[in-house]
Amino acid sequence: MATLLRRALCPLGRLRSRPRPATAAPLRAVSHGAGLLYPDHIPTSRLQKVLLAAGSAGMALYDPYRHDMVAVLGETTGCRTLKVLRDQMRRDPEGAQILQERPRISLSTLDLGRLRSLPEGSLGREYLRFLDMNRVSPDTRAPTRFVDDEELAYVIQRYREVHDMLHTLLGMPTNILGEIVVKWFEAVQTGLPMCILGALFGPIRLSTQSLQVLVSELIPWAIQNGRRSPCVLNLYYERRWEQPLQALREELSITPPPRQVQTQA
Repeated sequence: MATLLRRALCPLGRLRSRPRPATAAPLRAVSHGAGLLYPDHIPTSRLQKVLLAAGSAGMALYDPYRHDMVAVLGETTGCRTLKVLRDQMRRDPEGAQILQERPRISLSTLDLGRLRSLPEGSLGREYLRFLDMNRVSPDTRAPTRFVDDEELAYVIQRYREVHDMLHTLLGMPTNILGEIVVKWFEAVQTGLPMCILGALFGPIRLSTQSLQVLVSELIPWAIQNGRRSPCVLNLYYERRWEQPLQALREELSITPPPRQVQTQA
């Protein structure tokens, strides 16, 4: 049994290295070696996926900032939901174009100079402001590894890479409270098991005061906006940089949060 567990969980050992930054090359169904569907693919059996899901769930709950474990949990539990999201994208003209062209969001694909030159209040300028204020980078998103379908692998990669865009749209910082609010929005929007688990168990680490604000005000707001907004994966953000952020929020029926969540909270 111990040998079986070691074999099943050995792919986790490959995740300790720093995630490689996304490149401009899209994920495509081409040959990448024996059994590999895309560059970072790690083929796993059903049993391995079950054990990986259990192990990554425990680690992610213990340390919510272990983004590599959150990524593994999403890939090993979300196959059925990813198919639903993929089908939603296929039925939408903008989403279908995204699936066809496979854009990536990374420092190598973003024209930071152009984003800085955009008008105040535009999506691109506000997205860049979010990255600067919260000291985050799109290159911290882990590459997809355990999804055994290259199109579904791109869908979950796209979800990861637009996560910071959702923070920008919702006006939420990257502290624990802000992340939990975004997770509730994502849980309603996507139905991904990792989002649901993050939304339910993330509040464990909050103070009593923050928990009260979350439950009474922010969760109802996030659920309402998640239900009302169309699928955020169907937005070709890279072609909307110049669009005023407020206009995009109105297009998506996203209302202002009931209270401002402080960056340092």
